[in-house]
Amino acid sequence: MPLRVSSAHIGVDLGSDELLALDEALERLSALEPRLRQVVECRFFGGLTEDETAATLGVTSRTVQRDWAKARAWLYKELYPAGE
Repeated sequence: MPLRVSSAHIGVDLGSDELLALDEALERLSALEPRLRQVVECRFFGGLTEDETAATLGVTSRTVQRDWAKARAWLYKELYPAGE
C-alpha cells in the first residue's frame, strides 16, 4: 500500500523503506521551507487539527491549510516521481 499523506491520522502501517523515504523527503522539505515540515509533523504524525496546528506554530488556520496542501503536493512529487 503506498504511503498516503492526505490524512491527518497515521492510520497506515508504514514499511521501513517508506518511512525512510518519507524521512529523507521531510529533510529536503525542511531545507526549503521549515514550516511546511512542522505542519506535516503536527498534522500527519501528531494528529493535530488545523486549529491546533495553527496555535502550536503561531500562525492562522488559513496558513496551515495552505501549508498542508503545499506540503502534501511537494511530498507526493518527491515520493512518487513521474514514471515510477
